[in-house]
Amino acid sequence: MDRMLYISMSGAKEVMLSQANNANNLANANTDGFKQDFNQFRAQHMEGPGWHTRTYSMDERPATDFTPGAVKVTGRELDVMTQADGFIGIMAPDGEEALVRSASMIVTELGDLVDVKGNPILNEGGAPINIPPAKAIEIGDDGTISFVPADSPNNLMVVLDQIRMVQPDIKDLEKGLDGYIRHTGDAALDQAPIKMTSGALETSNVNTVQSLTNMIELSRKYEMQIKMMSTAKTMAQKSDALVKLT
Repeated sequence: MDRMLYISMSGAKEVMLSQANNANNLANANTDGFKQDFNQFRAQHMEGPGWHTRTYSMDERPATDFTPGAVKVTGRELDVMTQADGFIGIMAPDGEEALVRSASMIVTELGDLVDVKGNPILNEGGAPINIPPAKAIEIGDDGTISFVPADSPNNLMVVLDQIRMVQPDIKDLEKGLDGYIRHTGDAALDQAPIKMTSGALETSNVNTVQSLTNMIELSRKYEMQIKMMSTAKTMAQKSDALVKLT
């Protein structure tokens, strides 16, 4: 009975991991720019003498869905999103470059241009962007940042910098456990001539109906594994009773 028990225990554990991944997708259904993670089960065969008959289930995250989300018009100048397959470069908390499809940006008291999470927005050279005191700020469709100096006697715009925009191969992108998307390819990414839209954000690409359906399906799979564990216990008890009779 131990074979049936341990296989069902393994199955229940992996289903719980899959439920956690699906719950994370569902929880971020309203998070702008979020990309849902795929999830799948596969058979894992045990190796070694006497173990060839045992096959356990394994849950894994094979990839991330980079399908663009819907466009949400905000009308705010510092809300931007890239078009086509473009990404914006930001500095993640670990100091490495991360990539996002859209960003709701703010200017700190020190003049640093950051997203709503406080991650610095990078320029075309990969350095954080700092904006002097300004009356107004505009973002061009090529990522160019223009501003009107606070002490300017007129409203003439001055070109300051350009936001880092790249167009990597989707196959070379990977989402880390911290939720940030990074480029894993060997070649460095150059500034790409892609277009940017200001006054709009890209919403999450999570399909809430599909995620809820997956949650129901996973719950049923978990219940099935628990029933198998209960059945294994019952069969073991009956086997012990037969042994005592002999």
